Amino acid sequence: MKKQPANLRVRLPVFLFLTEVIFIALFAAFVTYDEHADARFQTNQTNPMHNAVYRDYPFFTDIQVMIFLGFGCLLAFFRLYGFGGMVFNFLTATFAIQWAILVQGYFQFYHDGKIHIGVINLINAEFACAVVLISFGAVLGKTSPLQLLVMALLEVPVFAVTEWVVLKYLKINDAGGSILIHLFACYFGLGVTFVLYRSGLSEGHVKENTSYNSDILSVMGTLFLWVFWPSFNSALTLKGDDQHRAILHTFIGLSASTLTAFALSAMLNKNGKLSMADVQNVTLAGGVTVGASVDMMISPAAAYALGMLGCTACMLGYKYLSPFLARHCKIQDQCGIHNLHGLTGLISCAAGICAILMADEEVYGPSIYEIFTHRAPVEGDPKLYELQALIPGIQAGLGRTAQEQAIFQVAAVFSTIGLSALGGILTGYVLRLPLLGSPSDDFCFDDELFFEVPPDYDSPFQLGNKIATEESAA
Repeated sequence: MKKQPANLRVRLPVFLFLTEVIFIALFAAFVTYDEHADARFQTNQTNPMHNAVYRDYPFFTDIQVMIFLGFGCLLAFFRLYGFGGMVFNFLTATFAIQWAILVQGYFQFYHDGKIHIGVINLINAEFACAVVLISFGAVLGKTSPLQLLVMALLEVPVFAVTEWVVLKYLKINDAGGSILIHLFACYFGLGVTFVLYRSGLSEGHVKENTSYNSDILSVMGTLFLWVFWPSFNSALTLKGDDQHRAILHTFIGLSASTLTAFALSAMLNKNGKLSMADVQNVTLAGGVTVGASVDMMISPAAAYALGMLGCTACMLGYKYLSPFLARHCKIQDQCGIHNLHGLTGLISCAAGICAILMADEEVYGPSIYEIFTHRAPVEGDPKLYELQALIPGIQAGLGRTAQEQAIFQVAAVFSTIGLSALGGILTGYVLRLPLLGSPSDDFCFDDELFFEVPPDYDSPFQLGNKIATEESAA
């Protein structure tokens, strides 16, 4: 069988060099330092602890580990697609972060004709990058690097606009990103994979399997994500007790989902054995399910219950929902992002709405109006002046009731799902262009099409085929 040419010699370099030139021009024209990075606003007498880098950089480094090591290793579970999983994650993440600095900067940090950049921009850009990498999981092994870069090029602006609309006009609470990160990424990715449906893969693919070493590498990615997830959920929360609760709730939720995952894996798999796919994915469910309420006074017990509930939904999704979607809805969700990010994201949103409805001053005290800023009294309300006398940092809000805020949360969920799915479908049609060099069915899940591979790269695959042939003959 003749191998399909990789078509990277011209197309990939042209795309990368062209976008780099555009990025340089945009950075030169519109990007400058924020006050914490600008020498004009800092002197030798400035207290270093007053610089935002000491507050934000530790979270940035933790999220860096999640993006490049966590996602990279996690996506390397196919035995013949380890290079693709890790290296295309590296390439796509770097591109997405650079692009997100510009796109998000326009909506969030643009004033005086410039985008003012600091470490906080990088954190926000890495959240946008996480959205792209989650969506990447739905099409893992079935796309060229050029397709992935174009997907990032299109997804980041759609995400930035959705984020801007939801936060500016609906004004919701979503500290851990359950709505704007997990739900958006999930349904964007499902929209893309729906359009890129391959009938030739409906019965599976001979290379769509794992090896002993690839599963170990993928679990390493899971461990990186697990360890640093508290930083991901708490990075943009209010500093102090809110951030403290976010770290506690995330760890508790992850711990609960991990124990539940092992129990369900042994219970639902044949002969009571553990599945490595469950360990790699389902153990992380608790980090998502606590996201929407992660900074609220939900109680540690509730965080534990959310971890168990999210894990159960995620596990059942892998066992039953993913095969159903592949057979009947033409959704070939390669990494099961709908289970780990979609189902758990919906549970998290429901929990967040319940927490909002139950929040009152008896539990939170006056700080309720710092956490739920849109419930604070409007400008001119005498109660606002009373609150500001107690907590000077409280700003005028919209005077929403708990019920009104809950309605806006529901609206954010549906609008995010709708916009992301539409964006994913439209992006999928762009990715079908022949110019982008999509691999043929025969070369899906195979590094050899895009990489110089060592002579023994497929030896575990050949050994597996030999064993399977001998067993069939016996």
